[in-house]
Amino acid sequence: MPKKRSGGGLSATQQAAKFLGVSVLAGAVLAGIALPAVGALGLAAKGSVESFDELPANLKTPPLSQRTTILDAKGGTIATVYSRDRTVVDLKDIAPNMQKAIVAIEDARFYQHGAVDLKGVLRALNRNAQSGGVSEGASTLTQQYVKNVFVEEAGDDPTKVAQATQQTLGRKIKELKYAIQVEEELGKKKILENYLNITFFGQQAYGVEAAAHRYFSKSAKDLKLQEAALLAGIVQSPSRYDPVNDEAEATKRRNTVLQRMADLGDVPQAEADKAKETPLGLKVSKPKNGCITAVKGASFFCKYVEKVFKSDPVFGKNRETRAKIWNQGGLTITTTLDPQAQKSVQASLKDHVNQTDKVAAAATLVEPGTGKILGMGQSKPYGYGKNETELNYSVDSEYGGSNFGFPTGSTFKPFVAAAALEEGRPPTQEYSSPYEMAYPSPVQTCESTPWTNRNNEKLENESKSEHGPYRLKKAMELSVNTYFVQMIADIGLCPVVNITDKLQVRQGNGDKLPERPAIALGSVGLSPLTMASAYAAFASRGMYCTPIAIESISQKVGGERKSLEVPKSTCSRAMSEQTADTINNLLQGVVDSGTGTEAGLTDRDSAGKTGTTDERRNAWFVGYTPNLSGAVWVGSATQKVKMRNIYIGGEFHDLVYGGRVPGPIWRDAMTGALEGKPVEQFNFVRIPDDEDRDRGDGNGDGDDNGNQNGGNDGNNGDDNVIGGLVGGGDTGGTDGGTFPTPTFSIPEGWWQGQTNGNGNGGRG
Repeated sequence: MPKKRSGGGLSATQQAAKFLGVSVLAGAVLAGIALPAVGALGLAAKGSVESFDELPANLKTPPLSQRTTILDAKGGTIATVYSRDRTVVDLKDIAPNMQKAIVAIEDARFYQHGAVDLKGVLRALNRNAQSGGVSEGASTLTQQYVKNVFVEEAGDDPTKVAQATQQTLGRKIKELKYAIQVEEELGKKKILENYLNITFFGQQAYGVEAAAHRYFSKSAKDLKLQEAALLAGIVQSPSRYDPVNDEAEATKRRNTVLQRMADLGDVPQAEADKAKETPLGLKVSKPKNGCITAVKGASFFCKYVEKVFKSDPVFGKNRETRAKIWNQGGLTITTTLDPQAQKSVQASLKDHVNQTDKVAAAATLVEPGTGKILGMGQSKPYGYGKNETELNYSVDSEYGGSNFGFPTGSTFKPFVAAAALEEGRPPTQEYSSPYEMAYPSPVQTCESTPWTNRNNEKLENESKSEHGPYRLKKAMELSVNTYFVQMIADIGLCPVVNITDKLQVRQGNGDKLPERPAIALGSVGLSPLTMASAYAAFASRGMYCTPIAIESISQKVGGERKSLEVPKSTCSRAMSEQTADTINNLLQGVVDSGTGTEAGLTDRDSAGKTGTTDERRNAWFVGYTPNLSGAVWVGSATQKVKMRNIYIGGEFHDLVYGGRVPGPIWRDAMTGALEGKPVEQFNFVRIPDDEDRDRGDGNGDGDDNGNQNGGNDGNNGDDNVIGGLVGGGDTGGTDGGTFPTPTFSIPEGWWQGQTNGNGNGGRG
């Protein structure tokens, strides 16, 4: 047998032949040593891997994935999200003991060798040959860093991760090539810094800073000797040496590190012995990852921000690119969420609806004129357990909402009125508004073919005492179904579709509204965010602004932070100022003396509209002040709960309607959100009502208090049983009266959105 040469061992060929027979890992390292020396020497498995010299010279180092922090508009933290919990720190911010510990246990000769440790390779080669297997590796800390770069580049793709960690000759050759480059370009201190920031320490902690916080609730710069030794010991096998789940094994490994540090002279033996006797002293901080941990009930808003980021082209040309940036993290996202408004939304929801109720409630607040989403919440919290949900009831399906949105009932009627005013109809427009009528036919659409009532289907108002003629103001206050269907028949469907297009009113699944007269009664499924944003255009005198959730974003890449472009709200005129001002005054009447009196604010101008749908499966209130718009929905996401004789928030309701449950939620949410904010007023528009007409023609059918049918002058009988839905209705300002359930039929296929299993969706 040839003699061993000092520092060289057996010849390269003999050594390779023997070593490759027992250890792929050691053989790869051997090839890595030999190849730079002999230059053109082919690899053992010629043709299966690239030659050393043909490998790219530059290691493309991806930015390390880090945690992303989502902030509210005041700078408070909403949530921290990450694909990998990591905070990159400089070497000066890592305790010297930590630096010494990781070098001692992972690569004691780190400062003496280059990219490859020749003595370490020979030692591993000899021991592996003797054992007949792989009992010791030979990778340097630099090589380990390069491997971690490959893993980081692979991200969460299991196939790429497997490729990055596979024990093959080709991967080892690449690793060595890049290690040489890294040694030349970075130097030892930077390599050590990068290694400590990229390495996995178990318990979802990537990098030493995250690990220090996870196990000891402190920064890496404050680690004591025994703490540093524990973390350094984890790296070799995070699962085996996990101190949370196996304290004994972790202690044994920690003490091995301490002894190694003493043997190398990094610490005195006495100090190491003292540290060995010290308890682990864990002070574990549980991972706080994801929108589920958001404060003030902002989990759904947090997820909405994530959905916006991943869907908006401003953040990348395609979804894959945007997802990669999101997963890379290191983002600081300042949002539009107002902490005062959010707190008020959640408090109101909690006061009025219990998490365990059969139905849920969702509320969204939007700032008129800017489109900023100031508050977003719901009664069932974000989660995966009982009485929890991942669905964000406030938004469209594209952003994590229900598939179709929820039928809106009579809250759609202001859009019909606005379309009529834009078409030149006066605010005193009058229709016969009978108690019952057939759907008008034909009705003009945007297409050449008009809609026709082929089956002579009928609709009716809430009560037989509710019949016209009515003018617009009273019809809006009482939410008279037949009035608004006659209005659509008068102006046609196209003006309604045109104005809802300008207000970006789309169904929850993103589809445009169908051209059918039943849309006047809120048959289509919409989201609270859509409704709040559309009504905000009334508040801002006709200017519609697309909703936005993000104010600014900065991203930390390496040691620098750069700003990213964010989507901006686009504002455009949806209707004239005169039309918007008129709608504002009409809807003031709803909260002053109509179906929404329980929602009215006492300290400032407010306007709004109630809505209740087919069989009371949905109830809405959408309203606004000059400086804040909000929408509240109450119902079942499955659309299976009929809100009759039901407890909501611990209170019994024989009948639920828009003014009674959603209205008070809106009132309380708005009151808290607007506390301390400027009190603004709508522009007054005098709108003659039915009483003006009656006084003029001497019929004496009403009085100055708005009572109809002369004989009922102020009582709370059937006169106050007012419409707002088909199949159950909105109420007036009191609890008096009865609530009959009409028995008319609806044309099959008219209703869009969430269905009840019988083809009927929401009714007005």
